[in-house]
Amino acid sequence: MHAVVFAYHDVGVNCLKELLKAGIQVDLVVTHEDDPNENVWFGSVAKLCKENNIAYITPSASDLLNLVPQINALAPDYIFSFYYRHMIPAQILGCAKIAALNMHGSLLPKYRGRAPVNWAILHGETETGATLHIMEEKPDAGDIVGQSAVDIGPDETATDVFAKVSKAAVQVIHEVIPALMLGNTPRKPNELKKGSYFGGRKPADGQIHWNQTAKQVHDLVRAVAPPYPGAFTEHNGQRMIVARTSLKGPLPNTLNLGALGVQVVDNRVFGVCGDQQALEILEWFPASK
Repeated sequence: MHAVVFAYHDVGVNCLKELLKAGIQVDLVVTHEDDPNENVWFGSVAKLCKENNIAYITPSASDLLNLVPQINALAPDYIFSFYYRHMIPAQILGCAKIAALNMHGSLLPKYRGRAPVNWAILHGETETGATLHIMEEKPDAGDIVGQSAVDIGPDETATDVFAKVSKAAVQVIHEVIPALMLGNTPRKPNELKKGSYFGGRKPADGQIHWNQTAKQVHDLVRAVAPPYPGAFTEHNGQRMIVARTSLKGPLPNTLNLGALGVQVVDNRVFGVCGDQQALEILEWFPASK
């Protein structure tokens, strides 16, 4: 079996490795140049390609349509997308002789769209996972080919959960590869009405609103904790990144639960929230750092 792979991030690295291990011939990888303004804390698809002598390119989104003749000439059995960040045009998807498949970081149909791990934590979910699905023009809308679930612990950050999802993605590939190698693509309906679509997140979305419940603030902190941009609040005229919080208590008796926002009591830092509950800020630092 021959494939063209669109890939980036840890999921891209790990799933590409699984394809190679299974004996799929990867004729071309399409990936991204790292953004110098981004905190690149994840594995490099380009580096993996160099190590395995796989041809790779890094086109811009506007150049993707120009790849159609090249990909058509390769005549891939499959096209795979593993955390590739641009929408892949339908003309490219149509180049796959058997199927075009995408790995998404949620249990579809829940959390279609961007930043699925971050959104799942932000909404207090206790489970997410990885889903391999048929690619269509509409994002994350095609039939489900395989899924694997992971738990989300009450104090786990997006980075913690992403590591689990990355392993789940490899597990999905491992489970479906035998069928794909025979030219069979398992399918079950992706019932979009049972899920929702979410857009991308910006650093400004990390602002803490202390009128929310303590759990909502705790979930925001977990969802965007570094190496993501971080939740933030103002304290004594300075913007502070809140990196780690706890709901476990106990709380000091002198804490004023009627005054929303940051309070420092007995050399401990707390955030009092709209439900008159407080969380402890275990780690924070000036945004300038």
